[in-house]
Amino acid sequence: MTHVRTRLPRFATATTALAAAGLLVSGCSSGGQTGGAPTVGADEPVGVSLIVKTTTNPFFVAMQEGAKAAAEAADVDLTLAAGKEDGDEDSQIQAIENAISQGQQGILITPNGPAVVDAIDRARDAGLYVIALDTPPDPADAVDITFATDNRDAGRRIGEWAAAHLDGEKATIALLDLFDDKVVSVDYDRDQGFLQGMGIDVADENANGDEAPTGSYSGGQYEIVCNEATNGAEDGGTSAMETCLSKNPDINLVYTINEPAAYGAHQALTSAGKESGVTIVSVDGGCAGVGYVADGVIGATSQQYPVRMAEEGVKAIADLARTGTKPSTSAGLDFFDTGVALVTDQPADGVESITTDEAQKVCWG
Repeated sequence: MTHVRTRLPRFATATTALAAAGLLVSGCSSGGQTGGAPTVGADEPVGVSLIVKTTTNPFFVAMQEGAKAAAEAADVDLTLAAGKEDGDEDSQIQAIENAISQGQQGILITPNGPAVVDAIDRARDAGLYVIALDTPPDPADAVDITFATDNRDAGRRIGEWAAAHLDGEKATIALLDLFDDKVVSVDYDRDQGFLQGMGIDVADENANGDEAPTGSYSGGQYEIVCNEATNGAEDGGTSAMETCLSKNPDINLVYTINEPAAYGAHQALTSAGKESGVTIVSVDGGCAGVGYVADGVIGATSQQYPVRMAEEGVKAIADLARTGTKPSTSAGLDFFDTGVALVTDQPADGVESITTDEAQKVCWG
């Protein structure tokens, strides 16, 4: 865990300005600090912990940098913590306990799994305001509010694009997911959103792998070859893709949970001499991932904005502590939506997208 009192240059983006305009006062309370009254003086620093899944993924590194900049602007005493790897719940639980013992005002967390929920409950009982970033816990109301990409929408967009891109060709699909030993919403939202975007009937929309292995999608016939876990890592993407190719060497469409897994899948396809004619789709839209799209490694990705999540999360806790003003969810949703855009240089009719040149200007938000 790293404790930092940041002194970094402040930066802003158009998306940040939009987010600030979209944060409204909410009249309801869901635990934690009740709101309505300041808990620190106007000139006192606010204690906040940012607890991310891992620092091996540039998505979360960008989130930390965004939080540092926002903390400097808002006079927030920021503590950084992370799991040792994606799925490491124990390190996150310890970081939550540390935030409680230090008497901090709030926690921003990208939960690594369901085991952290009890620790979040203890934090809220102790008066800390807890905001989930990127990944809501299960149940979602275990935190006070979530600032996140609409992951279902992100998956749906790459599914719609893939269906249009195939242009009636049979879809022989590999699904490279996040976990196979725990259930988290970001995993099933992206996977099931992708299938729904393809026009494939999913059985339980909150469960991976129970849809029919063959059938029809919006453009023709499909076959799902595999659901393999990657842990959101490059090496996990490679091994998962190797497993899928061993089941069917004719895969022509690969869904991946994120861009590190996508690049790993590409390496496996290249090693097997199968990269030609295979389309990879993903979610993240990081600077490296946008580069993969520009280079043709990934056909399309859904871009999300982790810097915006972290900036607005820090600001929300600071505002609550100093003024009692609480953030609210986006209209029609049970979380605050930080936006998503489909990125591709092969636009499809009827599917809204931006180019890699446009995406590079706002990668990570």
